[in-house]
Amino acid sequence: MISADAIAAVNRLAEEGRPFCFAFNFEADEALIGADEDWARQGILFQMGDFSNFTPRETEAAPADWLPQPVSYETYRQAFEVVHGHLLAGNSYLVNLTFPTPVQTGMSLETIFHRSRAPYKMLWPGRFAVFSPESFVRIRNGLISTFPMKGTIDADLPDAASKILADRKELAEHVTIVDLLRNDLNRVATDVRVQRFRYLDRIETNRKNLLQVSSEISGRLPGDYRPRLGNILAELLPAGSVSGAPKAKTLEIIQEAEGAPRGFYTGVMGRFDGQNVESAVMIRFVEQTATGLVFRSGGGITVFSKPQDEHNELIDKVYVPIA
Repeated sequence: MISADAIAAVNRLAEEGRPFCFAFNFEADEALIGADEDWARQGILFQMGDFSNFTPRETEAAPADWLPQPVSYETYRQAFEVVHGHLLAGNSYLVNLTFPTPVQTGMSLETIFHRSRAPYKMLWPGRFAVFSPESFVRIRNGLISTFPMKGTIDADLPDAASKILADRKELAEHVTIVDLLRNDLNRVATDVRVQRFRYLDRIETNRKNLLQVSSEISGRLPGDYRPRLGNILAELLPAGSVSGAPKAKTLEIIQEAEGAPRGFYTGVMGRFDGQNVESAVMIRFVEQTATGLVFRSGGGITVFSKPQDEHNELIDKVYVPIA
C-alpha cells in the first residue's frame, strides 16, 4: 500500500498547485515524487502526452537488433495452470499473468527510450525505460477518466479488427476490466459511465503492427479534489487492467503464479500540471538487470483462455515501437 508520506506529498504539492511528476510501483511500496526540476536534475526523462522534460535526440535510423529469449511454453503453462485453477474455483474472474523476457540488443536503455514512439514515456537511467500506449487516469476540470486496454491482435491478419472484436475470450476479459474500473471510479467520483466501449488503436512496432482494444470510462470528482489527489490515486491502485478482478484476491494469485515482485513494471506514472492530471500504466517496460536488459510482458487470463494463445500474446508484446 502507498505510504502515508507519499500520499501526503502528493496532496501537498497538488494543493499548492505546483507541477510535479510521480511514479508508483505495482506493489505500491516504492514511490518517486518530485517537482519537474527535481526529476530533470536526477536525469529522469519523462513524456506525458504533450509534456516532456527533454529535447528529442536524433538516433540512428538503421533497424534495431532485437533478439528476445522468451520463457518456455512449459514454464509458462505451469504458471497458467495455477491461474486457471483459481479461475475455475471462482477465486477470480480475470488474472493478469506476466513474465520477464531477456533481450539481446545493442541498444541501451537511453537509445530505446529516444527511439521509441509512444504517448507516455519514462527513462530512469540505470533502472528502466517505459514506452506505454495505455493511459491510467486523466483529470480535466474535475472530470476523471480511465482508458483500460485489453485485447491485442496482429493488425496484418485478415479481418483482424473483426476477429478481435468477435473473440469470446477477449470480450469476457474486456467486460470484466471495464466493470472493475467502473467500480474503482465509483469509489472516488460520481456520475460514472462508460463513454466509449471497445474502440481500436493501431500500434506500429519493430516486429509487427498491432491492434489493441480500449474503452473509456469517466466520472465527476467532488469539489476541489486537489488536496486529496494522493488519496484518490491510492484508492485506484494498482491499475485494474494489469491486475484483475476481484482485485485483492487476484493480487494474491499473481504473487503465487509469478513468484517475484514486479517492481515498477505495471505500476503507474503521471504528472500534475498545476490544475490537471495525466497518467499512464507502466507497460512496454525494459529494465536493466545484472545480466542484461529484460522486457516484461503478459496478458489477461480468463476461464476461456488457452495457454498457447496466451504464451504467443506474451511474446508478441515483446517489442519496441520503432517503425
